[in-house]
Amino acid sequence: MDKTFEMLKKELPGVKKQVPLAAHTTFNIGGPAEYFLPATTQKEILRAIKTAKKIKLPVFVMGGGSNLLVSDSGVRGLVVKNQVTSPVVLKKNNVVEAPAGAVLGKVIDFSISKSLQGLEWAGGLPGTFGGGIRGNAGAFGGEMKDTIVSVRALDDQFNLRKLSNGESGFSYRSSIFKRKNWVVLSAQVKLKKGNKKKLKEISNSRKDYRKEKHPLEYPNAGSVFKNVAVKDLAPIFQSEFADKVKQDPFPIVPAAWFIIGAGLAGKKVGRAQISQKHSNYIVNLGGAKAKDVLALIDMVKNNVKNKYGIVLEMEVQYLE
Repeated sequence: MDKTFEMLKKELPGVKKQVPLAAHTTFNIGGPAEYFLPATTQKEILRAIKTAKKIKLPVFVMGGGSNLLVSDSGVRGLVVKNQVTSPVVLKKNNVVEAPAGAVLGKVIDFSISKSLQGLEWAGGLPGTFGGGIRGNAGAFGGEMKDTIVSVRALDDQFNLRKLSNGESGFSYRSSIFKRKNWVVLSAQVKLKKGNKKKLKEISNSRKDYRKEKHPLEYPNAGSVFKNVAVKDLAPIFQSEFADKVKQDPFPIVPAAWFIIGAGLAGKKVGRAQISQKHSNYIVNLGGAKAKDVLALIDMVKNNVKNKYGIVLEMEVQYLE
């Protein structure tokens, strides 16, 4: 008899055992969660975390499963999937409030429907609103931190906190929520009045760009590595990659160029492959294992470090 499961079941009737996580990630890779709870209200998330804490069980709250690689052996403890679907709301002064579990695309569409600009750059980004905040998602010179007013979250002691933009510790593709594994519950963004037609055009053009440039035909977790700040490159490589520099929002060289330069585009391990369409993506050709992806990640890190003297930082989170 599983006493832990029985204790969880008393407080969390929807909890399940040994649920494969592959189906809950965009990579379609990963073993089972020891215990799994799809949570549809913030009260349920809070109850799940308090219950897990009481019985000293590890707990991880996930969103849409993008930017996530789950171990083949699965995850010990309780995995809570944030499926809170409370409505996106327009407040005073062009402030939009949304739950962390809202699909990011829906928050963008809602904002555009109200002729509000500030999120249209993120058209086509996968995952949830909370996930985008946690990783300070960015593209085309925009970042989530640009519009954040406040974030409601649970800290590492599971205390309910309301943090301002400044308190959220945003940095390149990171935040206090990611660094300390705090749970984002909801957030408010401050937007500006714009032209609805133009905003739709921008959002759609971003979606079209992703379809054209990214390997969306295969399961993937998005960009595997963070882009590299120009200031972190040796002068010889600053010159070599001068024509590849982008503003993101500061001058960077996309990680893909280092992977291509190291001759790794198209490399395979098992059923995982470094995409030839966009080399900062690792794709699941069907049946790939986490160990295959990890082998490719190590291959990239080692080869890029040997050739360019830089250590690529992970953007994808590994969960075991």
